[in-house]
Amino acid sequence: MAIVEARNVSRDYHLGKTVIHALREVSLSVEEGEFLAIMGPSGCGKSTLLNIIGCIDTPTAGTVFLEGENVAHLNDNQEADRRLHSIGFIFQSFNLIPVLTVEENIEFPLLLTRTARAERRERVRDLMEMVGLTSHALHRPDELSGGQRQRVAIARALVNNPRLVIADEPTANLDSETGAEIVAAMARLNRDEGVSFLFSTHNPEVTRHARRVLELKDGRILRERT
Repeated sequence: MAIVEARNVSRDYHLGKTVIHALREVSLSVEEGEFLAIMGPSGCGKSTLLNIIGCIDTPTAGTVFLEGENVAHLNDNQEADRRLHSIGFIFQSFNLIPVLTVEENIEFPLLLTRTARAERRERVRDLMEMVGLTSHALHRPDELSGGQRQRVAIARALVNNPRLVIADEPTANLDSETGAEIVAAMARLNRDEGVSFLFSTHNPEVTRHARRVLELKDGRILRERT
């Protein structure tokens, strides 16, 4: 069974009398253990598609299945629960809490699930070691480089052991060298930990680690390559 399956998904936005067709009948699936990239220029619908797959947005038409369940049948609490347990998010703007330390930012989702303190400490310690930030545990985001902040975001996305991590332009605010390091780190986690990744990018160089690439243009899938 696919972790996520989107069938003929469309999304329209209304700006006054103008209709923006952000997505046009897009279909895709993400299987267990995949490392899948969605590539395309800014404005092609990448973020819209990821937000719909991640239950942040809803399609105008079409259906999304998460772990075999039609997300349209979920209420708000059930959707929030799926986002908390089944899907991890990595945003291009990092979305870290500025007043919290590295350790506390990573731990935050575990507080929402009322995970026991001893388990929280062990899980956070393991993830900080995994992403190479043990020595920065007590630093706050403004004391970190862009690459370090994105590694915190990766660790936070993984802390609840999601089946799928969605990364929306995770290298957009990083220089090319740091961006390459971040994608390589995600690829290692995919290979070594079996975490499935779905990420978007407008940079062809970022897709070189991907096992499958979908090219999106004007809200449609233009082609797929492996």
